[in-house]
Amino acid sequence: MTDSPTKLLDFFTFRRVIIPILLGLGVASYLVYQSFDAEVFRNIQWFYTTFLWLFIALCLMAVRDLAYMYRIRLLTDKHLSWRRSFQVIMLWEFASAVTPGVVGGAAIALYIVNKEGVNMGKTTAVVMITSLLDEMFYILLVPIIILIAGYQNLFIEGANFALFNTKFGTLGIFIIGYVFMIILSLIIISGVFINPRGFKWVIIKIFKFRLLRKWLGGAVKTGDQIITTSREMKGKPFKFWLKAYAVTVFSWTARFGVVNFLILAFVSGADHLLIYARQLIMWVIMLISPTPGGSGIAEFVFTDFLGEFIIPGLAPALALLWRLFSFYPYLFIGAIILPGWIKRVYKIQ
Repeated sequence: MTDSPTKLLDFFTFRRVIIPILLGLGVASYLVYQSFDAEVFRNIQWFYTTFLWLFIALCLMAVRDLAYMYRIRLLTDKHLSWRRSFQVIMLWEFASAVTPGVVGGAAIALYIVNKEGVNMGKTTAVVMITSLLDEMFYILLVPIIILIAGYQNLFIEGANFALFNTKFGTLGIFIIGYVFMIILSLIIISGVFINPRGFKWVIIKIFKFRLLRKWLGGAVKTGDQIITTSREMKGKPFKFWLKAYAVTVFSWTARFGVVNFLILAFVSGADHLLIYARQLIMWVIMLISPTPGGSGIAEFVFTDFLGEFIIPGLAPALALLWRLFSFYPYLFIGAIILPGWIKRVYKIQ
């Protein structure tokens, strides 16, 4: 991306923002309409605990964002103030919300962090290590959750998802996503911490093949970024990595806890460990979603994976409430922050 505010504004177009909103609201509305039961909604008991659990769910979203802000301050050696960290995280989430889950907002994140005055070497390191920490949280947690919750309870029978023109069940999609995360993590670890120059040599050799040659320039640039990332991150003390991983676990735990408290607000006696565990599988499916921010897919997945823990007819409404808490705010906050951020970093009067 060139160093121009116009290019950034071209990425965050109205069309890009409105598509995930319409997709998500459209699917949620369809699901609510399809399973609507007026009696179910009339019988909802509104106790003070209902509002308490909803408030805690909102607080967990704030905790998640505070943890992300602390992590990016840690990874940039506190180059970013708390205010700038907030803006960076909100714009990063904004970018993720308007790009397909399988693509993510990493490219925009590189641009945003770099425009905050962080040199490109450290910027590349921050984005890559952030990705690695997120993947490692998942890779290490999944086996533990499977042992505790039970493999047989995690996967939904009869739910199929299309990928590469092939249908997969939830187990198949999970295995594909999990293996992909392991491969990505191993690539980052070997490239950053073991042999960055060897990694660059390998990818250049691969992209010299005729079919891939037109991307050779990008491969060379990626190799250089890996070497720079290695210089930035090698030699960091164990305490640094412990803090970075701990805050990653904290942020993801808060993120998944939102769903637990939303369900707790309306349903008593649900198996909340299993609800938390099911979200790990949901996240893989959303990660490979072709829609912006998983819009449309997320609402379907929520009802499929968590519907059994919720009063019949109420699951689609809770799916919509979940997205109102955890997704749509980033679209609006990002749109509000973006113009002021551009004025600040480009020193526009």
